[in-house]
Parts: sequence; C-alpha cells; structure tokens
Amino acid sequence: MGIGTVQTLNSNARDVVQLAIEGMTCASCVRRVEQSIAKTPGVAAANVNLATERADVSFTAAPDIPAVVKAIESAGYAVPQDTVELAIQGMTCASCVARVEKKLKSVPGVTGAAVNLATERGTVRFARGAVQPAALEQAVRDAGYDARRIGADDAGDRERDARAAETKALGRSLAVAAVLTLPVFVLEMGTHLVPAVHGLVMATIGIQESWILQFALASAVMFGPGLRFFRKGVPALLRAAPDMNSLVALGTAAAWGYSVVATFLPGVLPAGTANVYYEAAAVITTLILLGRYLEARAKGRTSEAIRRLVGLQPKTARVVRDGQTLDLALEEVRAGDIVLVRPGERVPVDGEVVEGQSFVDEAMITGEPVPVAKGVGAEVVGGTINKTGSFSFRATRVGGETVLAQIIRMVEQAQGAKLPIQALVDRVTAWFVPAVMAVSAATFLVWLAFGPDPALAFALVNAVAVLIIACPCAMGLATPTSIMVGTGRAAELGVLFRKGDALQTLRDARVIAVDKTGTLTRGRPELTDFDTLDGFDKDEALRLVAAVEARSEHPIAEAIVAAASARGQALPAIASFEAVPGHGVAATVEGRRVAIGADRHMRSLGLDPSAFAATAARLGEDGKSPLYAAIDGRLAAIIAVSDPVKPSTPEAVRALHALGLKVAMVTGDNRATAEAIARRLGIDEVAAEVLPEGKVAAVKRLGAGGRRVAFVGDGINDAPALAAADVGIAIGTGTDIAIESADLVLMSGDLRGVANAIALSQATIRNIKQNLFWAFAYNAALIPVAAGALYPAQGWLLSPILAAGAMALSSVFVLANALRLRRFNAPLSGETQP
Repeated sequence: MGIGTVQTLNSNARDVVQLAIEGMTCASCVRRVEQSIAKTPGVAAANVNLATERADVSFTAAPDIPAVVKAIESAGYAVPQDTVELAIQGMTCASCVARVEKKLKSVPGVTGAAVNLATERGTVRFARGAVQPAALEQAVRDAGYDARRIGADDAGDRERDARAAETKALGRSLAVAAVLTLPVFVLEMGTHLVPAVHGLVMATIGIQESWILQFALASAVMFGPGLRFFRKGVPALLRAAPDMNSLVALGTAAAWGYSVVATFLPGVLPAGTANVYYEAAAVITTLILLGRYLEARAKGRTSEAIRRLVGLQPKTARVVRDGQTLDLALEEVRAGDIVLVRPGERVPVDGEVVEGQSFVDEAMITGEPVPVAKGVGAEVVGGTINKTGSFSFRATRVGGETVLAQIIRMVEQAQGAKLPIQALVDRVTAWFVPAVMAVSAATFLVWLAFGPDPALAFALVNAVAVLIIACPCAMGLATPTSIMVGTGRAAELGVLFRKGDALQTLRDARVIAVDKTGTLTRGRPELTDFDTLDGFDKDEALRLVAAVEARSEHPIAEAIVAAASARGQALPAIASFEAVPGHGVAATVEGRRVAIGADRHMRSLGLDPSAFAATAARLGEDGKSPLYAAIDGRLAAIIAVSDPVKPSTPEAVRALHALGLKVAMVTGDNRATAEAIARRLGIDEVAAEVLPEGKVAAVKRLGAGGRRVAFVGDGINDAPALAAADVGIAIGTGTDIAIESADLVLMSGDLRGVANAIALSQATIRNIKQNLFWAFAYNAALIPVAAGALYPAQGWLLSPILAAGAMALSSVFVLANALRLRRFNAPLSGETQP
C-alpha cells in the first residue's frame, strides 16, 4: 500500500470540537445537553453521544469553548478539565511569557494557561476531549518557542482510567447498598412470606421496632449510595427538565416518605393504610446501582477497538540526535529525527527508510498478512512491526499526523456520529420522561379514586412502579453502543467509516458501482500472455523482445521490460532501433533482427499471424489486443499486456451477489474490453467509454428508480463520483483526493472489503433495530402493567422491586446485544453473523 496516500484521512470541512461530559444517564440527558449547547451563540450544531459520553460541537465562527462549557453546566452536567504541563524553551523575559500565554489561550478548548519564566514551564487547563496536547505544543512553536509535554499520558489512558474509577466507585456503592438492604428485605418480606420469620420478629423486637430499624437502614441506603440519584435528579426537577435520576428519586422518595409517615405519624393516614415500603425504596436503589454497575462495565468494553488501536503505538522511540542515541518518549519525537528500529520492535512514527532493510508486518494497516520488504526510500508507518532486519528512518509525520493517529480519530468520529434512525429516538425521548411522570400521577389518582381498600396504598405502589420501570436508559444506549462496537469492529477489518451516517446508508445500497482501473484491476499494465511457436525458447524470446521495448516509453513496453526483469533476465544492448508509427518497433539485438507490432505490422513484413489465430481469438474474448514478435524474419511470439484483474476481485463480486446486490462497472475503457471483463467476473451492468466528467452522470443513471448506489474508486477522477453517490467508498491505496471525497475507506486494495463493509452495516443496523425494539416494546408493554392495567382481569400488580429489576436489565440487555457485534465475522469467512 502507498502509505503516503492516507495522510489526510481526518480532514473535515467544518470546525468540530469534542468535549467530554459527565453525569448523563439516559436519552433525556442527551436531548437536554444538545438543546443547551445549540442555544450558545456561534454554535452550528451539537451531537451528544451517551455511550461515549462526548459532545461533538461545530461552530459557525471561532469556537467559544468556555460558553459551551457554561451551557453544559447550566443544564446540570459537568465538563471535566485536564491539565498539561509543558516545558518551554527560549523565553527570556515577561513579554515572552505574555506572548506564550496568549497563544495557548487562543487554542480552541483551552480554559486557562499560566507560564512561569523561572521554571520555564507552562500549565494549561482545557476541556477534556477538546484539545490534543500536540496542538498546545504547536501553539508554543508558532509563538516562536519550543515546547515539550511533561509526563504525558495519552487520552486513551485517561479515558480508561476515568471509566475504571467510575466502575470502581459504583462497585463500592453497590456493595454497601446490598449489605444494608439485605436485612431490610428479610425483615419486611420475611414477615409476609415466612410465618417463622414473622413470629421471630414479633417475639424479639416487635413490629414497630422492626419498622424503625428498617427506616434507619433504608435511609442509609437512600442517602448514602443512593444520594447520587438525588444530586442529579432533584436539580433537574427544579429546572423543569426531569431525567432518569428524577424518576428514581421521585419513586424511592415517595416509597420512603410514605413509610416514614406510617412509622412515626400513622394517625394522619386513613385507617388501614399505615403500611411501610422501606424494602421497596432500598431494593430499588440497590437494583438500579447494580444496573449502573453492569452498564459501566459493558460500556467500557464497547471502546475496546479504540484501546487496541491506541495500544499499537509504542511508548518510546530510539532517536539519533547530535551523534547520540537516545530513548525518548513518543511525544518528544520530531519530524526530521532519525529513528532506529531493531527486529521485533514496532515502528514508532511514520517515516522514510534512510539506511538498512527489513520486512515489516503492515497487517494493522492493510490487512495483508505477508510482511512487506522495506529498503532505502521506502515508507514505513507507525505501529507496524519490524520482523527481521534493522533499519533507520527519517520521521516525516509524528503525533496526531501519523496514519495510526488519523485512523484512531476517524474511528472516534464515526463512533460519535448519529444515524438517521436516531431521529426517531430523539423525538420520543424529548417528551418521554415528562409523559411518564404524567402517567404516574394519573395512575395514583385513578387508584386513589377507584381502587380497592386500602386505596392510598395501592395508588402509591402502582405510581412508584410506573416511575421506576419507565427508564429511558435503554433507548439512549440502543443506537450509540451499536455504532461504537460496529465501527470499531470495522476498523479491525480494515474498513474505516469517515462518516458515521454511512453505516446506515450503506446498508440500503442496492447497486455497487465499481471503477475498473485500480479497483477491479491492479491499476498497472502487466504482461499476461507470452506464447511462442515451436523452435523458439520462451525466456530467450522474452529477453530479446524486452531489450527492444526498453527503448520505448509506452506503458505496454514498460510491462514487458518489468516481466523480463522479474525473471532475472539481463537485457542486452541494441542497435538500429526504429519506430514505425501505427505499426510497431524494430531493432537489432546481439546480431538478431527483432520486430514487434500489431498483426498489420507482421503482414507488412510478409509474415502471416494466423498461426496464433486460436490464441488471438481467446485474447479477444478477454478484451485484450494481441501484439506479435518476429525474430530473424520468422514469426516467433504472440504477446498480450493488460491491467490484470486482482485475484480477490471474483470472490468479492460473488460475495456482493450473495448479499443481493447488483454490481456495475464504470470505466473509460472501450466497450469490448469492458464487456469482456464483465462477462468473466459476472458483473451485471457496464458503463464503458465514460470520460472522468461523465462518471457522475453514470452514477445518477444507475440510481434511477430510487436505487441507492455505492461507488467504489481510487483515482483523482473518481472524486466527483464518490461525492455524488449515496455512499462513496475509497480504496485505501488510492489518492488523497479520492479518500477525502469518500464516506468510508478500505485500508487495503482488496475489493472484498466492500462486501465486509456492507455485511457489517447490515448487521449493525439490524442490531440497532433489535435494541430499539426491545427498548420501546419493553416500555410499551410494562408501563401499563406497572400502572395496574391487568389488575381488573387477572388480579396482577407489578411490584416496584420487580420494576426496578426489569429496568436495570433492560439497559444491560441492550449493551450485551450491542457487544455481540464484536464477534462479527467477514462474510467471506462463511461464518454466521450476529
């Protein structure tokens, strides 16, 4: 693969800043944060992702990050801040300090910067996710000074540490809540279900004392481990923007408050209604903490693909500076440094080999398992593995400019995208929580007015059950978790989604339009046929023909010379070279006269090419135009040079057909050649003799009747068609312009990646629909049950405790289902898809 061709994979047309957000728990939170950010002056759009806990904010002018942070905080959430220490060289006075501070503060996302002249250090605060440390270093350099990050941990480590800390804290809270809840559950439910327990409680502590003990334990659960729900839920209620925490806080507080009144002021309640529900408040809190804990663990696994990509980056590099070999942190490597790589080591950054040779495993980029030979002048990519020899290379791209860093950013951006299918979820969740609160209030009033005695107790229990069971967490997680896992798995298969919505659009494609040269074929002419008549040695004839063609600059001549060189043949000197326009060439080689040209040239020499009639007919069926060679006045060989079809192409076309897709070829080649290749590959439609500017029209023609078209190409002249198609797919070995115009990139030149991408797209959308069906069906079915709809006919009521368990399981189910995409297998492997 041409490594330099993916330098600009991360380019975006608009200024987008990523911010980490803490405190979101459900789809309602996402909606609230998006609306708050969108109201900020200068913001063009905001896209908040619950699974990644990030916001992608695009601006119409210079990004005003402090204003966005303030908007997020006003909505009741937090933007964590990170601090970076920089060692700054070259400052001499206070004006230098002021200049550096001003430059650092101008970086979008920076909230504060302080530079110390005496220590030659700068401390920079910024919103987590909004700034790459490399951008801070570059800002200092732009001010005229040098900067190096001190004690740097990569962003992936910070995110992993933050998730680990969150999971650990939830685990501690869950353990404490469980220990305190168990005796409450035994005391209350045991007295109802087990006569022996009831007798024991009555004989020892008594019912009133049992209630007081339950009050103490349940209060410790609610205002200890469960306090997090009140800290988030109550302010949200006061802002008239309730979320999932509000539902939990209301439900548990209602059960607990009623029980407190029944315990200490039973006289204010109607006769026969003085019952306690401490176990419901405690168990609900514990079960929801269990759900949050399992959810946090599962969410951590959804980003494993990114962590594996980050893990490909070595931490240090062996650099030659001022004649000394130094082991430096990766952040300290600069463009132009000479880097040494020994056998078995990973290449630290991108560069060009200047000394030595080796074989490098580039499977992480191209997917090809065979190591690639590298010598002086060859390009190497950071993260690839040096297998055998040692070499040194000049660093050309470091930090965020490396291919691997750009791949990581591209995957992160795709993971944070919103698909069109998410619009339905957003519309529903906008009113979902307020609607649930209204249903809960209606349930309370209906049971209070029409329910059996004790009506107040029935009304309370059912209203709490409605509040607890209607958690929108599963709705909010349904789409983003599947996208995260799906795009991460795609990256592992060498398919990079540059635009997240392509994940859904690709699934709807019905026609795959493929450029021929460089996509179906290798993209360069090769000698495909060389047959000789009896009396001529094939290798000797090829050597003589190649010697003559070496004087020609025609691509066909280059292919013949390359074939001879590949066989280790040394080409002799020639004499009396002459070119006959429209016919061929001729020369004397080692005293032998060699003539090469089309059949008319042979006939002009008095030779009959019909001896190769059968071979010529076969070549014509394959769309190849034969050439002939004569040696010493005798017809000697028939030659065919063409751009050969890639070995993987036939299998790729079959796989696309197996997915129910039509395959079309768009090419500038003559129709006979194009149709010959199409027949051989089983391609359904052919658009031949198409000029570069006509490819867009061809794509539109293929999309007639509402068919969605995906276009696959690799050249500069493919860029307009890639942009015009419903989905543009660029071959990673192609040009930067083609890649920038595409919606997704196949990192290898293997067309089978298209079938893999489409199958993965179908599996991901299927997974999302499963999640959404579960989330919506769950609420649609169980909210009426929780409200008591089955009681008149069946006598069934849903306990708030069971409601809490079902609610926790709904989110865990969605996450577990999304994680199945990690086991997705490429369709060409013949294994079952999720």
